[in-house]
Amino acid sequence: MKFSEAWLREWVNPDLSTEVLVERLTLAGLEVGDIHPVASPLKGVKVARIVAVTPHPEVDHLKVCQVDIGESSLLKVVSGAPNVQAGLLAPLAIVGAQLSTGEKIDRAEFYGIESFGMLCSAAELGFGEQSAELLVFSSDAAQFLGMDLDKFLQLNDVSIEIELTPNRSDCLSIVGIAREVGVLTQCIVMEPTIESAAIEIEDVLPVIVTAPEACPRYLGRIVRGINPQAQTPWWIRERLRRSGLRSLGVVVDITNYVMLELGQPMHAFDLEKLDEGIQVRYGFPNETLILLDGTQLQLDAEALVIADRQRALALAGIMGGVGSAISEQTRHVFLESAFFTPNIIASKGRFYGLHTDSSHRFERGVDPVLPRRALERATALLIQAAGGQAGPVTEVTNSACFPPQITINLRLARIHRVLGIEISRKQIIEQLTRLGLELDLTEEGWRVKVPSFRFDLTIEADLIEELGRLYGYDRLPSTQPISKIRPPLRIETETPADRIRKILASRGYQEAITYSFVDPQLQQQLDPKGDSVILANPISIDMAVMRTTLWPGLIQALRYNLHRQQERVRLFEYGLTFNGRLPNIRQEKTIAGIVSGSWYPEQWGLISQEADFFDLKGDLEAILGLGHNRGQLEFIADRHPALHPGQSARISRRGQSVGWLGAVHPALVKDLDLAQHVYLFSLQIGAIENYNLSLFQPLSKFPAIRRDIAFLVSKDTPAQAIFDCFQRLESDILREYYLFDLYSGKGVAPDKKSFALKFILQHSFCTLTDDMIKVFMERVVTMLTTDLSAIIRE
Repeated sequence: MKFSEAWLREWVNPDLSTEVLVERLTLAGLEVGDIHPVASPLKGVKVARIVAVTPHPEVDHLKVCQVDIGESSLLKVVSGAPNVQAGLLAPLAIVGAQLSTGEKIDRAEFYGIESFGMLCSAAELGFGEQSAELLVFSSDAAQFLGMDLDKFLQLNDVSIEIELTPNRSDCLSIVGIAREVGVLTQCIVMEPTIESAAIEIEDVLPVIVTAPEACPRYLGRIVRGINPQAQTPWWIRERLRRSGLRSLGVVVDITNYVMLELGQPMHAFDLEKLDEGIQVRYGFPNETLILLDGTQLQLDAEALVIADRQRALALAGIMGGVGSAISEQTRHVFLESAFFTPNIIASKGRFYGLHTDSSHRFERGVDPVLPRRALERATALLIQAAGGQAGPVTEVTNSACFPPQITINLRLARIHRVLGIEISRKQIIEQLTRLGLELDLTEEGWRVKVPSFRFDLTIEADLIEELGRLYGYDRLPSTQPISKIRPPLRIETETPADRIRKILASRGYQEAITYSFVDPQLQQQLDPKGDSVILANPISIDMAVMRTTLWPGLIQALRYNLHRQQERVRLFEYGLTFNGRLPNIRQEKTIAGIVSGSWYPEQWGLISQEADFFDLKGDLEAILGLGHNRGQLEFIADRHPALHPGQSARISRRGQSVGWLGAVHPALVKDLDLAQHVYLFSLQIGAIENYNLSLFQPLSKFPAIRRDIAFLVSKDTPAQAIFDCFQRLESDILREYYLFDLYSGKGVAPDKKSFALKFILQHSFCTLTDDMIKVFMERVVTMLTTDLSAIIRE
């Protein structure tokens, strides 16, 4: 919300400097983001009237003007402005004046004609965009003839911009900010008197509302006979400019002015372009609407529109259409003032990608009581500026669809408990009353009735927050909270996420946090079978779908680092993935990682070695070891569209796929412009978050012995097949077994390879005998030869 300080001070004028005023607003939660002067300093520029205009005898485009600045004689001024004519009121820089650019005005001669000053445009004065035409004042400026322009236009003013949070829609107006300043400074707010316009004609336009749940209140009025050549009064134009809006003609300017002053967005239709009445309805199938900015919309059954009998005229609460727009020939208007349900405006504004000053207010909440007051204010200003005759107000109201009246019980003891301070009853009553709330005394405190313009006050804590911010957040004491601490209960069979993070951090990884919205093309490359959730209103085209895997964000993070000379990258992310369609979206907690570059940081004590598939597999096995799940999960060689066909494995638990690991596919490496090998893993947290508790077993007092065995198997036999065999081997003396050697080459047939296993044998209750060991080793040999067709090496 941007506004003029001088305008605000007409409503409430505390004895505070600008700096102190904006500090008080910021500390009260209305953060001031910017302050800047409305114009550069001017000297010697006067309000002037052009009395007579004659052509220059030598140059066609120049005019010789006789200008009155309220002195005994007229000044002769030569001007080339295309809009110069007798009777205009405009700014005149007299001889000796200094403009905002630093230029000084001297007496000059134009082809033999002397000029004693310069008639100025808005751009030459430093507060407008036009440079060719003169800045023209309305007729009411005649009473200020000869006054310095900086005093006439209050150019010692500043524009203040407040960065409001979405819940404070009541402060999107001068009246709302004035109300806040009045409470903060205990000053009286002087609101202008708004009286009903005199009814001079009986013309009415029928209004039908077929969507009362979206538009509970709609008011309209006809004003006939306005002067299409009338100009917006200078003070309205200046206040609009200082609030960041440009002048668009007297009718539109007045509706914008009322929006800034009272917070009620309005719209004006050219009455002669309407066909027999107004309808507030939803759009028809295949119906179109061309907006004022030229956008053509394809309406649907959820689009709330203002229409006549033939066609849609405007997208309700957002923007009008070109078919009924005010033009320079408009003489009869229909003024609209309504209350629209916030959710309706917000949803369609986002759907069509539209955001206007009007929708900004409606989607946050506009006072449903305000439309009539705003309509009367706009009518009075329009007739004052452009003449015309007002008709009666047509109103359609469905009070059952209004936001409910909120009543909150506020407890005095609760205020002290939450804020930690004592606030007197008198101060509480005064502050809440100044905010527009109604208080009824109760035994514990008050029953507070919330005004219709405060959509953000719904519970007791909201009222306490109001008292806290008005007291001053900077003044609240710092106190240690006193409460009963209940230790958190942790299920012993769950693997905490922090343990997973710590184990990866200890292995050289850094945690990354990436967006849940990803590039659909990259996601299609990495997870073509994923069922992506498509966003209706994405932030950008490369964030248009929700991630089905964590890999897209990690790949982007890797590329970002590689492009900045970070050759060794080890990242992991713990987050959610999303699959399916509304309303049945599956959210799964996932851990994923990416590795590229050397396995260890560069150092003199180790030979540089690039990370490979087995290094990544070792990291995953470290995670699986946290929950004693290593025996329940299998690494199965398999193909994945995003992974190298010879360096990829599927992680399976009881036959169900729970993750993947492997090298990125060479084609994808080329497409992504990756200059080195990249390895990825992904694992569903649900597969490892539950595990069996370790059970204590007494240590054996008897000695352990080691036995080794070497054997030949087919070259295609994986080591996992051997481990699977021994998991089925039941023995009360087998404590551990390891694969410690793999050999192929000289002395071994080309279709074979040699494995060597180490066994640690120990009994819990006796010393092992040769017979016991012999029986065990025979069982091992039998299992290897039977299940794996192994040949025992001597």
